[in-house]
Amino acid sequence: MTQKAREGYGGTGAGPITPDGSAVEHWLRLPPGPEPGIVADAVPGGGTLLELGCGVGRLTGPLTAAGFRVTAVDESAAMLEHVREARTVCSPIESLDLGGERFDVVLLASFLVHNGDPRVREGLLRTCRRHVAENGWVLIQRERASWRDQEVREASLPGGGLVRVAAIEPAGPDLTSVLVEYAYPDARWTQRFLSYGYPGDTFEEALAAAGLAIDAYLTEDRTWLRARPV
Repeated sequence: MTQKAREGYGGTGAGPITPDGSAVEHWLRLPPGPEPGIVADAVPGGGTLLELGCGVGRLTGPLTAAGFRVTAVDESAAMLEHVREARTVCSPIESLDLGGERFDVVLLASFLVHNGDPRVREGLLRTCRRHVAENGWVLIQRERASWRDQEVREASLPGGGLVRVAAIEPAGPDLTSVLVEYAYPDARWTQRFLSYGYPGDTFEEALAAAGLAIDAYLTEDRTWLRARPV
């Protein structure tokens, strides 16, 4: 079953499409990538970890194997059907409330912090703060600073696939509408989403408003950061 799309978001192709336009069957084809290693290097293993926007569990399995006790959250039941290694919770991230439960690590990956709706962006960070232990860490993945400046581009995917950023169009102040195409020999999907650019110091200000502060950048391109509650 395909859920109703969020405003400004959408997708096409075979199988269920999530509210942010993600195709479940496409994400099932992709390997974890470097993200589990970045997380494992940034915080001690063996603790509790709240994974926000877990999707089909690409990161969940490797994080569990690294020793984390993972609670995996996604608003798509179709995505969560494929998560086997962790406790799962079906909920929009921005309204998640686990009733006072706190975690050693809260993970907000997949550039979710760039959501096009300011109310959602605020809600995401407040969810992070609400669920992180006072001596815990929040790990956030951001877009590269130059991401929107690049022209239409493409790259190879495992399994003979190709990802192509087909359009990046202005959609409001510091807001862009992005169209991405995923093509394989046997299937094709598209996803359209909104991305907010955080001009100047607005990202740090958004963190502060949620009760968080940057502790360290975890990658040279500064796309990954570790924040602490304040």
